[in-house]
Amino acid sequence: MSRTVETTAPDGTSPAPARKKHRKAVVALVLVAALGGSGALAAIRPWEHHGTASAQPPVSHGTVAVQKGSLSTGIQVGGALSYSTPTPVITSGHGTITALPAVGAVVKAGAKLYEVDGRPVVLLTGDRPMWRDLGPDISDGPDVEQLKRNLIKLGHADGLGLTADQKFTPATVTAVKRWQKALGEKQTGTVSLGSVVMLPQAAVRVQQLGAQLGSALGATAVMTVSGTDLVATVQPADNQLSQFKPNGRVTVKLADGSTINGRIRSLVHGGSGNGGDNGPDGSGGADKTTVTIALDHQRQAKQAGPSSVTVTVVGETVSDALIVPVTALLALDGGGYGVQVVSGATTRLVRIQLGLVADAKAQITGDVQAGAQVVIPK
Repeated sequence: MSRTVETTAPDGTSPAPARKKHRKAVVALVLVAALGGSGALAAIRPWEHHGTASAQPPVSHGTVAVQKGSLSTGIQVGGALSYSTPTPVITSGHGTITALPAVGAVVKAGAKLYEVDGRPVVLLTGDRPMWRDLGPDISDGPDVEQLKRNLIKLGHADGLGLTADQKFTPATVTAVKRWQKALGEKQTGTVSLGSVVMLPQAAVRVQQLGAQLGSALGATAVMTVSGTDLVATVQPADNQLSQFKPNGRVTVKLADGSTINGRIRSLVHGGSGNGGDNGPDGSGGADKTTVTIALDHQRQAKQAGPSSVTVTVVGETVSDALIVPVTALLALDGGGYGVQVVSGATTRLVRIQLGLVADAKAQITGDVQAGAQVVIPK
């Protein structure tokens, strides 16, 4: 909307006619503040001393209504929704692959992950891969402790008084035999190399197969597995990283338009942070920091499935606020800000207090009502 308005000073008097000589120059200043992706603009026009306006002929301005609503600082970054922590499964030992799971299958600790020479290779939980047979008469070690933790958790050590230490005790032999019986295997009391896959997750999702039935075991991965939860990953620009705080809360907009709240789980410099070679957007991300976000509602995320997302990091927020474009703000002599409020065919200058500024909008308080028209430069 455009209209011709005549400026009136705060005391209600009309400004004196402008002199042809010694007229004060009117300078339009634009202040730009950009921090972490949120912009703040203020178009500032100087006024005469004591808060009066420089005399100017009537000029054409635009006007805009004062809005009432919410305002927040923050940034938005595009990213991807994917299953967490892709991990290649490297085999040990020798033999022929005789059974493989389907892509997308979920395998829990204690269950068969794949099969070699007709015998199951079982998924167990642990950070340390097996490198030797585990049985009586072996030396103490953290791999024994890891195995015993699994036997206890799976319920095969009930009533044996088994503790998760590094000794392969007679009680450990009994627990292993119980486990082997549950699997339908020969009860030897010894866990042979290659019969177990140790991974950190208590359950995995088969993401991709790297071998075929009938293939011989080798140095290549039999498959790639991931966690069973979907996570959002983003790679912010360097000047946006300060907005991503460990354990900070964010909002994730899914491809279907719905949103999920999430928590920043990790920040990893270099690579995608998700086990791949590329960043969430498919571009190389070797020199970027990848932010991984755990989602509050997995069922909603899985309905959307792996896809692109937009992550919003919200900063300071105000609600039920009076909001104007920052171009409506006027710098006053002696400090502070004002806005020109349209009153009939003229305007009056109203001093205001400036609040939150974000996205080229400003929160104001003062003698201004929602819906009032304020002047903005065209």
